[in-house]
Amino acid sequence: MNLFDDVFHPAGEHSISFPVPEGIKTPWFKAAGDIPVTLRYYNGSIVDTIEATANAIPNTYAYNFYGNKVSYRDFIAQIHLAARALRAQGVKVGDRVTICMPNTPQAIILFYAINRIGAVANMIHPLSGEEEIVGYINNSKSVMCLTLRQFYPKFEKICSRLKMKTLLICDITDGLAGIKKIVYPLTQKNAVKLPKNGEVLLWKDFIRSGENYTGSYIHHGDGSEVAAILYSGGTTGTTKGILLSNLNFNALALQTGTAGNCINPGNTCLAIMPIFHGFGLGVCINTMLYWGITTILIPQFDAKSYCKLLAQYKPNYIAGVPTLFEALLRMDDAQNLDMSQLMGIFSGGDSLSVELKNKVDAFLKAHRSTEQVREGYGTTESVTACCLTPRFTHKVGSIGIPFPDTYFKICTPSTHDEVPYGTLGEICITGPSIMQGYMDNPKETAQTLQLHADGQIWLHTGDLGTMDEEGFVYFKQRLKRMIITSGYNVYPSQVENIIDAHESVLMSTVIGVKDDYKMQRVKAFIVLKPGIAATEELKKAILARCAAHLPKYALPKEIEFRSELPKTLVGKVAFTVLEKEEEEKQQTK
Repeated sequence: MNLFDDVFHPAGEHSISFPVPEGIKTPWFKAAGDIPVTLRYYNGSIVDTIEATANAIPNTYAYNFYGNKVSYRDFIAQIHLAARALRAQGVKVGDRVTICMPNTPQAIILFYAINRIGAVANMIHPLSGEEEIVGYINNSKSVMCLTLRQFYPKFEKICSRLKMKTLLICDITDGLAGIKKIVYPLTQKNAVKLPKNGEVLLWKDFIRSGENYTGSYIHHGDGSEVAAILYSGGTTGTTKGILLSNLNFNALALQTGTAGNCINPGNTCLAIMPIFHGFGLGVCINTMLYWGITTILIPQFDAKSYCKLLAQYKPNYIAGVPTLFEALLRMDDAQNLDMSQLMGIFSGGDSLSVELKNKVDAFLKAHRSTEQVREGYGTTESVTACCLTPRFTHKVGSIGIPFPDTYFKICTPSTHDEVPYGTLGEICITGPSIMQGYMDNPKETAQTLQLHADGQIWLHTGDLGTMDEEGFVYFKQRLKRMIITSGYNVYPSQVENIIDAHESVLMSTVIGVKDDYKMQRVKAFIVLKPGIAATEELKKAILARCAAHLPKYALPKEIEFRSELPKTLVGKVAFTVLEKEEEEKQQTK
């Protein structure tokens, strides 16, 4: 069902289509089955599509926050009230407003309110360091920032350096209702004290200013207008602000729902992925609201609570990074988990090894699910996903086929030269979800967005992969993660897949360590399954498995067992942390 052309989002005069570019190979058209290969997209403000959904199903719940369920009708009313409050505080079209929040009602209300008045949402991690926050706010020229009361001490230290007008503070209780709104403050023994001299604006006072505002505030934006700034994960280089448009988000929502082939209005999605991440904001929030799904907002998450959340809410859709699914396999309380209600299980944000996918699929089947975990691929430069495993079909090691109107080209690295099917090269992408560029960084933008001879702007991802003759894409490795040892190229994911297949291994990460003779040598960090002891015999067995499946030059020269691996702020394995640890070890020798 394509709701855009049905009752939710009629295309009308504000729609836009993307004809298949000349000269582009489209082998995945056949692999897509009954999924359309081209669509029509709303070429206006993001919030317009959410309002269209609300008009179609006003009484369906838009979000659920600890039992506080708010209908689409009331959600839109909250957005408009916050939009009037933004105007009352002097925020104008094109101004930037920072949201430094976990997944809470205030965060998503303000995100859409910012869009409603034609401003730009600058999304940052609330656990960012003080210096990072200063950079994010000042470099984006934000005029306002929303954050939680518990993070105020961090802002208090840097307030004098922030070039913005307003620090907006909310409490978790602002999103609660009923008895929980009363009881929650009683559980907080050391609540953060706020100044009383007007240095901050409380959410309740902010909203009150909107109630008293009677001026104009609605801005119907063009699809090309910047709607949000997200930041690259930082695992492979300097963090950059990514400028994403209304059309980018609208296209992603329609593409994801269409390619997902499992979305039904009124179903529920467990929104664990954070709102400051493309996966969280683009898929778990905006795409779900676009299609009339109830998004269950989870502001704070740890792996130990995952089973309880699944049992409590029984969501129809879950999405996460591979480490989330790896954690699920560890849980002792997962034995009686019923997952029969699941209609979509999506993995993205990092590479899902073949062996981990097999383990997760087996887990799902053992817990009454008829679905497989479906791997996607994307970058923040394309909001998030732009490629997805079909619902009931997959090829071993593949990340699926491109979304409608999204085209992949595998090129010789650092060139525009397309390579034959099955040949390794750099993954390049073009389509309606591709970013406008990096904020105030034309040099990096020009290196990443390149005009090819076919007249299309292609996103050079810096990732290595292949494509087969049916259009299935295979992610191999990030260019910067390649290990060069004795002149040979070693791709860590190849080694990780072999190690992960060992019956005692839960997960692994492989890095290159500086070597005076070989340039780099391969080292593996391994997390074992619960109850498995780290012994020399096991180490030898894993090395023997590697020797049986890998060329000699790719074999790990060292194995280190760990209870867990370091993670980035969005849950990816932080291999750069491991690399830095090894560098420091060598410097102290």
